[in-house]
Amino acid sequence: MFRVKICGITDPDEACAVADAGADAIGLNFYPPSPRCVAPELAVRIAEALRRHDAQQGRTPTLVVGVFVNETAARIAKIQQAVGLTAIQLHGDEPPAAVAEAARACGPRVAILRAVRLPPESGLEVLNAQLADHSEEGRLPEALLVDTAAPGAFGGTGQTLAWLPLRRERPLAGGVRLLLAGGLRPANVAEAIRQARPDGVDTASGVERAPGRKDPTLVAAFVAAAKHAWEVSGRMEVGGPGCSD
Repeated sequence: MFRVKICGITDPDEACAVADAGADAIGLNFYPPSPRCVAPELAVRIAEALRRHDAQQGRTPTLVVGVFVNETAARIAKIQQAVGLTAIQLHGDEPPAAVAEAARACGPRVAILRAVRLPPESGLEVLNAQLADHSEEGRLPEALLVDTAAPGAFGGTGQTLAWLPLRRERPLAGGVRLLLAGGLRPANVAEAIRQARPDGVDTASGVERAPGRKDPTLVAAFVAAAKHAWEVSGRMEVGGPGCSD
């Protein structure tokens, strides 16, 4: 799973630049109303260019995550196979059963991420309820991605969450990872990591010069700030309970 994901990639060269900046994953958006949506044919070109570039650089392949909103498992699987998606991110109002359906359609090697949109000041009560519902369906997602709720939008709003409650009320069931999105930028991602202590972070609008067009300077600054924050947090945790804040 990823530590840093840059979502809403729309260009092969930008995908390669994101990998060069040190991000672990890119996100390809398949939700048509989004300004960051890509057609499957373009997604194939982006993924192929990224795989070639990673191979030329001699590094571990960058993860390619497909973002879907209220899509059928059959279409998700069709796109996953064509593009070679590493993971599927369900980012709509899908019922808990959709995680199991997507997992069956795509196969055991494809991770399923479940986005949960929370009000800006919310804690994790909604997440814990989600985990309980998914447990009843017999299939937990590999990770929960926490984003900010906004009327009529499925992410990409640029609005932040209250980070400290996420850390205090973090779900522990089933070893599910917690990924943080929602208004993250180079200037605030380190503080978000310090307060929420997520397993990974995800941004789209926070590193753009225009919707769907990534700014390489902002991408590099975001990745560097996030990785430094985890390095510092790790040293504090080694120092003992009194040093973690």
